[in-house]
Amino acid sequence: MRACVFNGPGDLAVVDLPAPEPGPGQVLLRTGTTGLCHSDVRVYKGEKYARAGVIPGHEISGVIAAVGDGVPGLESGQPVALCPIIACGACEFCRVGKRNRCPQRVTLGYDENGGLAEYVLIPAPIVRLGHVFPLPAGLALDQASLLEPTACVLNSLELLGVGAGTTLLLIGAGPMGLLHLVLARRLGAVVIASEPEEGRRAWARKLGAIETIDPTSQDLAAKVKDLTDGNGADVAVVTAGIAPAAASALAAVRRQGYIGLFAGFPPQTIVNLDPNVIHYNELVLTGSQNATIDQYRRTLELLPTLPDLRQIVTHSFAIEDAPRAYETRLEHEGLKSEVVFA
Repeated sequence: MRACVFNGPGDLAVVDLPAPEPGPGQVLLRTGTTGLCHSDVRVYKGEKYARAGVIPGHEISGVIAAVGDGVPGLESGQPVALCPIIACGACEFCRVGKRNRCPQRVTLGYDENGGLAEYVLIPAPIVRLGHVFPLPAGLALDQASLLEPTACVLNSLELLGVGAGTTLLLIGAGPMGLLHLVLARRLGAVVIASEPEEGRRAWARKLGAIETIDPTSQDLAAKVKDLTDGNGADVAVVTAGIAPAAASALAAVRRQGYIGLFAGFPPQTIVNLDPNVIHYNELVLTGSQNATIDQYRRTLELLPTLPDLRQIVTHSFAIEDAPRAYETRLEHEGLKSEVVFA
């Protein structure tokens, strides 16, 4: 099979590898579509860990090609999408459904082989924990590959209490910022987007932001307060992993507002925050990463109602051109990239 292998920062190679065979409890997936996440780009840049020699890719959909012994409820020919988390299933987090917080967690595409290959061997723990999701009727594989990032966004929004009537400030209108925008609007929120690149501000307006702000030429906090009767946004989500973006959120939310750090930041990033701003305004500053299994299930039900998500995917590549998918992200060319298998 053809596969893209991560050998180390800045080093990807498309190679021939033997196609795996499923053992007891395992499932072999014929890959349909694998999305490229900003986390994958951070791995490529050396900002985040992945095992040398691993096949990247954790936003995976495909069709089951073969099933090992002892796998009930799944069969060859089923189209599925994945939660890529391998969790212990027994710790206090796993017992309450928060497997994304499992201390022993490992993840496909970082620690174990992921979806930038024609076939993916799904480990037995993923199968046993119910992290392989048969698709609803009519949901295409390319749409289903958005399950993982959209579930992460649902976790972000629910942690911050975003719902009908919430005024949400998005700091960053890249692919994950725009996923927040689409889902937040589906939940009934009013969205303002801050983004320095005009092309991405245009995408935010197209997808329903009531206003877009260029933070390099406008006073972000003043503009947001002008749009909210002087109060500030109810919630701000930082989807750009740069220190000034995180710092700017504090001044742009109302008293008792919520700030979520969704983006990952480069190692050793230091953000200068005035603790009195948090203290006297009773702000809540938190972060989110991945999602619970319940959120994956509910996201899968939502995906058929969110056709706008596909607009965020602007580049598709064959496996032979998988390194180019990384290059487009590094060059800020378009929005989200994916690798599609015939």
